[in-house]
Amino acid sequence: MSAIPFDNHAFIKRLMGAGMPEVQAEILADEQARLIESQLATKMDLELLKNELTVRVGGMLLTLGGVLIAVKFMSH
Repeated sequence: MSAIPFDNHAFIKRLMGAGMPEVQAEILADEQARLIESQLATKMDLELLKNELTVRVGGMLLTLGGVLIAVKFMSH
């Protein structure tokens, strides 16, 4: 279940108020809810990504430090 609330009923009412037939409004609302569920990132998703990137960048910096130390010692 998505952490992002989407009010299908209110969305359908707005579409119908603008002249869209009810069947089309319902299909569009269902599709919109499905897209929100599957495509939008939540705050939790972004926090997990941030943590993963922090670990990767830290690993790359440690590796770079090791390479620089090795180059310094090998050049003498």
